[in-house]
Amino acid sequence: MKKSFSLMLAWRYLNPRRAWISSITMISVLGVLLGVLVLVVVMAVYAGLEREQKRRLLGFSPHILLQYSEGGGRLTTIENWGAVIERMKSVPGVVTAYPHVEDNAVLDSEDMQRPVSYQGLETNDPVQLKGVEDMLDLENYPGSTADMGLDARVVVSSIMAAQYQWKLGDKINLYSTRNFQQLLRAYKSTDQPVVRERFAEKIKAVGELVDKQWLENDEGFTMNREMIDVLNQLYDIEQTADLRGNEHDALLGMLAVVDAATLDKEKDTFHFAVGAKEEFSLHWKKILDRSQDELDAQVLKNLKDIVLPREVEIVGVFQASQMVKMPDLFVPLSLAQGLSGLGEGIQGVALRIEDAYLADQFIPKILPLMDQHWYVSTWADQYAQFFSLISQQRVMMYFVLSFIVLISAFSMMAVMFTVTIQKKREIGVMKALGATPWQIMRVFLYQGSILGVAGSALGVFLGRMVVYFRGSLQEVFRHMGFDPFSSRLTGFDTLPAFMDWREQIFIGCMGMLLCMFASLVPAFFAARSDAAKSLRSI
Repeated sequence: MKKSFSLMLAWRYLNPRRAWISSITMISVLGVLLGVLVLVVVMAVYAGLEREQKRRLLGFSPHILLQYSEGGGRLTTIENWGAVIERMKSVPGVVTAYPHVEDNAVLDSEDMQRPVSYQGLETNDPVQLKGVEDMLDLENYPGSTADMGLDARVVVSSIMAAQYQWKLGDKINLYSTRNFQQLLRAYKSTDQPVVRERFAEKIKAVGELVDKQWLENDEGFTMNREMIDVLNQLYDIEQTADLRGNEHDALLGMLAVVDAATLDKEKDTFHFAVGAKEEFSLHWKKILDRSQDELDAQVLKNLKDIVLPREVEIVGVFQASQMVKMPDLFVPLSLAQGLSGLGEGIQGVALRIEDAYLADQFIPKILPLMDQHWYVSTWADQYAQFFSLISQQRVMMYFVLSFIVLISAFSMMAVMFTVTIQKKREIGVMKALGATPWQIMRVFLYQGSILGVAGSALGVFLGRMVVYFRGSLQEVFRHMGFDPFSSRLTGFDTLPAFMDWREQIFIGCMGMLLCMFASLVPAFFAARSDAAKSLRSI
């Protein structure tokens, strides 16, 4: 039996009643088609979400972040960062370098408070501004802008704007979390006894020295080593935790007078200028003469300066996603520095390079320009957990959805077993005419291959069509009151997708091969059937 005849016979078995197509064939093809279609659509959507989320993250996140760590320990504030930025801008391949500040604050809006994250934006850097501008939700918030000037204007996420029903031009208040650290320290300090009671012996010794031994003349006063050691006890007091702010300031004032003394190394004496005792005594009286109630009242009064909020205006709304961690607000750099308690300093120097995906290869160009105290990380390091989660989800979806195709193949196997039973006598006739077991198997393998190729090809084609018209399908679902891919969840009005033809060819081939293997089992049993038993009923 020739191959062409086996193929013709396999085709004949697919349509035994000479109709356009048999119901059994249609069901078999439909099962494979749906399995392949679902796998193509879901994988395309996952690939699109991953690519779009990466594009957004790379739009506002540093491609490479330089942070300073003194001695390899805790990261410290970078004060003289201007020179570092200029040096990084001169490196070939660096598109821009800018200061990086990212922290948390407390939001107060219409008597509702919640913690929020913010990222500082260098408003003079057009590259950084462009990254935020590309994310602006101009459809729902026309007029949104990333131009925040120097202060008091912010861009907020669409999630928060929807939650608080904000509109452009609304005012909100931001409290620095550093305020609450200072508040906590201040309240803890008022629970402690005053300095003159906590360190009574040391305060008494210093007081006796000032009153009885510190006798100035027209040339000032010289203290010996024993007298200086008495005054140096103030250093131990100043280092104590939970001191009241006003007491701490008084101690610093006295220690400044001590530090100003000149040392005579030969005589091992310290000379104080004229007026040093008077200045020392002014600070000393703040500790001795004030009662605990007065000191505590001044501490609580000073809190008013600490907790003053920063009122800012909303000038833009960017489209955020709940699938990836993004800042709640973008604020001007100066405001970010103030809220973070950095003063004129920054947390790091951010670099944007020509190809963000080559950040790891770019690091060796930077390291020779930095000393050993600098810590360098890439965007892949910062979002490693997120992208690892995305990869794991893709693998799991491949694993789970592949079972749909596998189940379709098993269903086709059951159909093929039915066909072999229906064609039992015909198989007996072919064997009686001299057909070999392999020739019998080939008929049913061809049949399974035709079903697999047809189902897989149609599944890939229709899957691509679904992906292509996904926007229209989403609109239909929304009109029906069903929106499984809400823009508040994904951050996109139209679900992103990326069709990788290599991946889709792999899915189609996988479906086809599973169908071929599924047809192999019934074909094997059909080839082993006894011709005599098959012909008895003829």
